[in-house]
Amino acid sequence: MRTDRLRMDMDILKQLTIWLASGVEGAAAMLIGLATVEATWRSLLLFVPGRDAFHAAGRPQDAKEAVRLRLGRWLAVALEFELAADILRTAVAPTWDEIGQLAAIVVLRTVLNYFLQAEIDKAESRRLGPAPG
Repeated sequence: MRTDRLRMDMDILKQLTIWLASGVEGAAAMLIGLATVEATWRSLLLFVPGRDAFHAAGRPQDAKEAVRLRLGRWLAVALEFELAADILRTAVAPTWDEIGQLAAIVVLRTVLNYFLQAEIDKAESRRLGPAPG
């Protein structure tokens, strides 16, 4: 009797964790969608004649890079959310096969995030110029 109750509690906990992971993935999808809409809008504004977007950032390339960097930062945040969802799923993965698949996904997303952040940092250092001293 007690074992059945414990098993039922564990099933409920697993289901809640899966729902939570799905919610986190949904949040990541919304972040990606909103960031893409914003980047598209900002990119289109660069084509509007007479806008101060080029002058505010310095050169046209700077304005374009500013859009890229902002999008890149939001994508990095979304990747972190996706990684969090993967971690939640590993907590309830019942087989070694599923754990292995999730581990591969986690590694891939971590590598993507690393290189995305490196690109952002490199562009930021170019934009800000050499450090004094």
